[in-house]
Amino acid sequence: MSIHQRTKSLSVRGEALADTFFQLKVLNGKELSELQFQPFQEKIRLAGFDTLKPAQLDIFQVNVGKLCNQTCAHCHVDAGPDKKQENMSRETMQLCLDILSRYNIPTVDITGGAPEMNPNFRWFVEECTQMGIKVMNRCNLTIVQANPKYADLPEWFAKHGVHIVSSLPYFSKSRTDAQRGDGVYEDSIKTLLQLNEVGYGKEGSGLQLDLVYNPSGAFLPSAQAGLEREFKSQLKRKHDISFNRLYAITNMPISRFLEYLLESDNYESYMTQLVNAFNPAAVNGVMCRNTISVSWDGYLYDCDFNQMLNLKVDAPGSVHVSQFNLDKLRERNIVLNQHCYGCTAGAGSSCGGEVVN
Repeated sequence: MSIHQRTKSLSVRGEALADTFFQLKVLNGKELSELQFQPFQEKIRLAGFDTLKPAQLDIFQVNVGKLCNQTCAHCHVDAGPDKKQENMSRETMQLCLDILSRYNIPTVDITGGAPEMNPNFRWFVEECTQMGIKVMNRCNLTIVQANPKYADLPEWFAKHGVHIVSSLPYFSKSRTDAQRGDGVYEDSIKTLLQLNEVGYGKEGSGLQLDLVYNPSGAFLPSAQAGLEREFKSQLKRKHDISFNRLYAITNMPISRFLEYLLESDNYESYMTQLVNAFNPAAVNGVMCRNTISVSWDGYLYDCDFNQMLNLKVDAPGSVHVSQFNLDKLRERNIVLNQHCYGCTAGAGSSCGGEVVN
């Protein structure tokens, strides 16, 4: 299987890997692979961490649904056009707004799927900005070109000062389309130009446009600083596109990327890379320490990756937004498993890219 042949989600195809418990069994050498590595919990203990505890809560990450106009081969969310049921309701969004207001959390990070496809997306963003909360939106870029009802998004984002974080696998058509599907590169470039036109990525505009790079195969990303320089140079030269920062994010061995690893016989080598590249200096900077992740149905997780493996927070009495208790969440131990090697390999990886300078 090449990395871009799938057009439907794991769940719609009825694959065993759609079951998060089955994925965890694979990662722990009990299904599909007999490969077993040192447990991550033991690994960090030997590195001097008895356990992993949260720091100050700075980011409230909200996954507003798995509905997406794309079906990307590396997607850890298993998002796609067929995920029409997994959409956050307005009632759950209101509970999130109540929490943001009550606890003065400075940043909300909105993700999906394609977040903009949730019918309450714009209302939620406007409510957040009216409270003075910084809003980050993880936009796949192609959504702007997908339907006329999304065509005004660049102007609307600018009006509300939304910080845009957008995936662009590479600055070439062939590598981008190979990972995300035919036509994705062209549509992404169109949207980036439109974002530039309204001020995004321009010095002094106050409108931040960041790009996200994921490797297109079973290897770790190169150094973020070098990738950023190359992306800026190539996109400027080819299309006169400007952006602020580039995040290099390691692909997590879960969901559709895990399927790719297994079917391409890269699972053993990729996991070996992650384990061998474990960096104790990355542990303190992992995103689960300053972030709470909320699923489309309101459950709480230490991070987006734990959410996709259904590993809820270890905070009895505060596992859903309807029960949110910051004191209990501060006391919790962060839930760890073998996929955590992905966030601590090399310079580390989080939703904001590298964690070790």
